[in-house]
Amino acid sequence: MKKSKIVGLLVPALFCTLLWGSAFPAVKTGYALFGIGEDAASKLFFAGWRFMLAGVAVLIVSIAMYKKLLIPQKGQWKGILLLGLVQTTMQYVFFYIGLSHTTGVKGSVITAMTTFLAVGISHFLFPDDRLNTRKAVGCLIGFVGVLLITISSADSLGGGFAWNGEGFMLLSTIAAGTGAVISKFVAKGQSPMMVTGWQLTAGGAVLLIAGIIGGGRFNTVSLQAFALLGYLIFLSAAAFSLWTALLKKYQVGKVTVYNFLVPVFGSLMSGVVLHETVFTVRNMLSLMLVCAGIILVNWTKEGKKG
Repeated sequence: MKKSKIVGLLVPALFCTLLWGSAFPAVKTGYALFGIGEDAASKLFFAGWRFMLAGVAVLIVSIAMYKKLLIPQKGQWKGILLLGLVQTTMQYVFFYIGLSHTTGVKGSVITAMTTFLAVGISHFLFPDDRLNTRKAVGCLIGFVGVLLITISSADSLGGGFAWNGEGFMLLSTIAAGTGAVISKFVAKGQSPMMVTGWQLTAGGAVLLIAGIIGGGRFNTVSLQAFALLGYLIFLSAAAFSLWTALLKKYQVGKVTVYNFLVPVFGSLMSGVVLHETVFTVRNMLSLMLVCAGIILVNWTKEGKKG
């Protein structure tokens, strides 16, 4: 991989997936700290505050950077609002509810399917992002790495299929993959911070309103709970801003393949939170397979564009 791609793609993509991986244990912990049980409305209330405030945070930072509030032009609102509804509202309605009705392991495996979906859609929409044998093999190797770290974990992939659990996680994955492609179109020629700020604010507001209408609330509050919410706000603001910028600059397939690292990082960090052994042969082999898959997808012969 060229030095420019290491700095421009590898480092920020690793940072994004590391943050998103930490969201798995963080969201589960948030449910406990805020006293959220099986109430779906309270989960949407929780998600709404997280994403709406993340969007506001991005817009505030953009004001500090550009000395003005970045407001989309009339013709840009449609794409940004669509992105907010798909990538934020739809994805996280299903994610927050689905994650509470399945194991973290099964959720991680299903989430990894985002890469296949995004790569498949991009094959038909972007002439410079066609699927080939190398990319297909890279995706499969990466997915094997995800399976390795999850199937052998303490949780089991058994237990059947529930629509409000595994089914919702699958729908969340479809929304995430579709959102990645929409972002490629919407961010073209636009400020990634403007796109991210408004789509998170709009999508988060819809989640919050839905939660409020359904009677959602925080049953218990504490400094620790709000500190965790603050981290989730930072996580979303930073990761989505960087990810939008990457999708604007690079091919969708070369960016979304890094999503295979999300469940790997999620499993490793969940182990740390639960005080389990993290640096095992299985975990390290899983990480190596995922990295090999990423390298294959991003491999570019000298003289060719990538």
